[in-house]
Amino acid sequence: MKNIGILVFDQVEELDFVGPLEVFGLLQRMQPDTVKVCTVEADGKPFRGAFQLQVIPEYSFAHCPPIDILVVPGGRGARTAMNDARVLEFVKTRAAQAEFITSVCTGSLILAKAGLLQGKRATTHRTALDELREFSGVTVEHLRYIHEGNVITSGGISAGIDMAFYVVELLCGPSVRDDVAKRMEYRLA
Repeated sequence: MKNIGILVFDQVEELDFVGPLEVFGLLQRMQPDTVKVCTVEADGKPFRGAFQLQVIPEYSFAHCPPIDILVVPGGRGARTAMNDARVLEFVKTRAAQAEFITSVCTGSLILAKAGLLQGKRATTHRTALDELREFSGVTVEHLRYIHEGNVITSGGISAGIDMAFYVVELLCGPSVRDDVAKRMEYRLA
């Protein structure tokens, strides 16, 4: 059983976290002993996404269980989150214990600010590529997703869904990935 923790914060791009949540959530439903997915926000308080969707996270940083796979979304709130010492400390601490650290869109900026992309190839939303290049030691490429060591970064918004399917394939193989995609009526890239 792998615990998948999805970091959430005010002004997060909804599809950045809901897309992977749907993929991993369906995997959890289809194969209950495979993964358990949760959302985690600094204080465990309700927040609003970039398009005003109000969400109640499952855990606060203080009460979050161990995480095997960390998902860091982006969006308008990522720039605030990347300058929040509590968010950076949570990401660094959980990344040190995780099998995989993933990001969607400008979530890669949070990973870069936390020092997790040093010496790695990474991607982000096309409009933030230059911003990611400002971090020393990060080789930036514009791709759907990049797997470098135990870090998987993905491009903008919908690329996070492709990245989540890639993680499902790593965990369970291509046939399970295909079954989840079929259930979602999703055409794999």
